[in-house]
Amino acid sequence: MTAGIVAAPAGTGAGTGTATPHLADLLQGVQPSDLVHILAWVGGAVVLTAILGAVAVRTLARRSVYLQVALIAAVCVITAMITTGEIATIMLSPGDRVVMLELMGISGIASLAVALIVGRSIGRASKALLTSVQQVGESGFYTPPETPLPSELAGLSEGLSEAHDKLGQARARQQALEASRRELVAWVSHDLRTPLAGLRAMAEALEDQVVTDPFEVSRYHSQIRIETERLAVMIDDLFELSKIHAGALRLSPRVVGLEDVVAEVVASAEPVARAKRVRLTGSAVRGMPVLIDSAEFGRAVRNLMINAIRHTSPNGTIEVLGEIRSGMACVSVADECGGIPPDDLDRVFDVAFRGESARTPDPSGGAGLGLSIARGIVEAHSGEISVRNTGPGCEFVIMLPLAYPAPSAVSRPAPSRAARAVQAGR
Repeated sequence: MTAGIVAAPAGTGAGTGTATPHLADLLQGVQPSDLVHILAWVGGAVVLTAILGAVAVRTLARRSVYLQVALIAAVCVITAMITTGEIATIMLSPGDRVVMLELMGISGIASLAVALIVGRSIGRASKALLTSVQQVGESGFYTPPETPLPSELAGLSEGLSEAHDKLGQARARQQALEASRRELVAWVSHDLRTPLAGLRAMAEALEDQVVTDPFEVSRYHSQIRIETERLAVMIDDLFELSKIHAGALRLSPRVVGLEDVVAEVVASAEPVARAKRVRLTGSAVRGMPVLIDSAEFGRAVRNLMINAIRHTSPNGTIEVLGEIRSGMACVSVADECGGIPPDDLDRVFDVAFRGESARTPDPSGGAGLGLSIARGIVEAHSGEISVRNTGPGCEFVIMLPLAYPAPSAVSRPAPSRAARAVQAGR
């Protein structure tokens, strides 16, 4: 082998007074056999250290990040020292070779020390994050560690915090739903027993011929039919609510004019209002295209109207209005129920809520599922439903996105209650 390169080719560093050799200049003095030897040695060293590093990484895959980072640094340092040492042995003089190896040793030690410090920092951050996660089982809350975390672990901590919040919200919703179901079972069991007991008593009276007067027999038959229809309505409501809670409500949406739906529902509820001696008025602006299932959405609006009729005293007024509010289609049902206590406003749409403290239940009322069903149907249409006290009663409001922007002529602010009464009376 050639002992080393003693002098650079002539002309190197000319005009500067100092020779500045480059890799190309150094390679000019290397014999082809030496160059092949260098390449083979370096290649072999790289392959060998890569294999050893891969085996070590696989072996330490479940060990501390601290050890893995130190291992990576050690592999890099060893590979660099082996390859550089071989090149220095062939291409440099003995004095330069010693200096080069000393510099490489110092650099390797410094690199390894930095890797150990970084690995230790990552290890501490990982342990702090693990401790915070383990404390969730004890306290029930996730508290991010106070130790500064690397960006990746900080992102993981934020993700854990968000996931914990979402799980908490889901758990709260599940608990509220379970409480509603228990309340529903209690309400329905009571409401089913009452008509069933009446039906049994009337059937036994007819069977035992306790009632023989033709007029009384006819009245019993009519009452049995009424109670049967009431039970059918309750069972239909239970079935609808179960589909909503199970996410099995199947909609067949199409673009329709919301004003037409409002007109149809008001017309269908008019006989019920007339029987209760309640004045039902309705009006809607033209040009409110919405993407809805007309039958299901009509049921939601009808439930609001029936609820308003049930809790409005005779000679009272119920106002139904369809209009554009804030760029969305809006249907409002305002009654004269006397208002809802503020503490109950958030519970109005809960399953089986009837609000006896604010309203006197009607004997012909259902199981208190109408408003819950209305909310489920509206939310299935990507809409919102709310209630507020206003004037002599309360106002239920349904907001739906328009299928496409309505003309500006109908995009107007909502009129006052008095103005609505004037419009409805025209």
